[in-house]
Order: sequence, then C-alpha cells, then structure tokens
Amino acid sequence: MQKFFKFFLNLFPRPFLIRISYLVRPIFALFLRGGKYTDPIDGKSYRKFLPYGYENVRENVLAPGTLSLERHRLFWMYLKNETTFFTENLKVLHFAPEQAFLKRFKKLKNIDYTTTDLLSPIADVKADICNLPFEDNAFDFIICNHVLEHIPDDKKALSELYRVLAPKGMAILQVPYDRNREVTFEDDSITDKAERAKIFGQYDHVRVYGMDYFEKLKRAGFHVQAVDYTQELSEEEIEKYRLPKGELLPVCKKLID
Repeated sequence: MQKFFKFFLNLFPRPFLIRISYLVRPIFALFLRGGKYTDPIDGKSYRKFLPYGYENVRENVLAPGTLSLERHRLFWMYLKNETTFFTENLKVLHFAPEQAFLKRFKKLKNIDYTTTDLLSPIADVKADICNLPFEDNAFDFIICNHVLEHIPDDKKALSELYRVLAPKGMAILQVPYDRNREVTFEDDSITDKAERAKIFGQYDHVRVYGMDYFEKLKRAGFHVQAVDYTQELSEEEIEKYRLPKGELLPVCKKLID
C-alpha cells in the first residue's frame, strides 16, 4: 500500500489527483470503517487510516472519508474550539481549498467564503498568490495551508497576504517545516523531480522551511503566535484523531495601532 500511494502521488499532477479522489474516497471509507480512529471533521470512525507521502510515506494518517491529514485535523480542532470562525460574520479567503473543508465551509451561513488557487479545479477564483486580484484589507480571515512551500517568491506572497487581510484579521498559514532546522533551505539548481522529492519532501516544493519561518512571518508585518494546540489535548485524543503532536500552528494577526 505504501509503494502504491507513493507511486500514484508522484506520477499524476495535483489537479488530476483532486478529481480522481472524489471517486475513490467513498470506496476507501466503506472498506476501512471501524472504531479505533476518528476523524473530528466528519465524526466518522475507522479501523485505520490510509498511508500518505510523496517521499517518506507515513502510515495511518489519511482519513478515508474526508481525505484529511494530521495537519487538517489539528487545524479543524483549533478552528472549532479556539476561534469564532463558525459563529462570527466573516469574509474568508481560502487558498488551495482542501476537500476536507470545502463543502463544510461553503455551507456556513456566517461567512462570506471565497476560494482561490492558480491550478486547483475546485477553487472559485484563479489567481497568483503573488499578485492577488483583491482590494486591500478585504478579508477578516485567511486560510493558506501548505501553499507557500510551492511559491518561489514567498516574500511577495506574504506581502500580498498581509495586504488583503483586514486590520484585526486573522490568518493561519501552515507550512511543512523541519523543527531541527534553524534556517530555511532552498536551492533552485536542483531540478530533477526525484532529487527534489528526496531533499524537499515533495517534487513540487521549492524549499524546506526551518524554525525561522515564524520570524519571516513577523518581517511581513504579522503579529505571530506559534501555537502548539496538542498541548491542550490528552495523549488519548492525539492518538484517536491521529494528530501531529507538537506541531506549531502559525496563527497570524494584522494589528494596526
């Protein structure tokens, strides 16, 4: 199963994978139903989750029903328990919308919800994150998870995110980062797909973020909290929901004096 997922993910482009996932998701969900692990996004339980990974395949991480990964489930729980996202009237911008969230967010009556991406077939607005077609201070809440590692000029992208976020607004900007690496690494001279996957974790990533990512967010103008939400949960909950223990959520705010 590990080799199959690794081969499949690296063989096909992301837009195709998004489309095909809508067909195979119900099959996996039915086959793996059980009671050991629970996806907090839809509340459904399974005997195990699916493996996932472009290079280093992780076992038991992809929930069959929503196709959520560890980071998606952590983000959902923080969003639901620690923010007013589900109750306050908000204008929301969501980059590269994940299937786990898309339909659920669209159904929320309290938010004015816009999705955007350059390539995703399920996004509302086709746009370059480095040149967004939105007015200044347009959105109260921005979701941009595992996007910036694909963007060559992430400094420009962060500038655009800050520009379109409203004063006192919140942005959650997750990236894959190496907690053992102090400084972000990138090397444009590495062009071979297999080599990029080995070094950067995925063939279409352009860098490996280090712990200086949070300083990069501050330099873009954000007030940043590195939130370890798993500290608020029990070991049993972390295992039951298959959460990334110790992962820091970059919770960013635009504070204007």
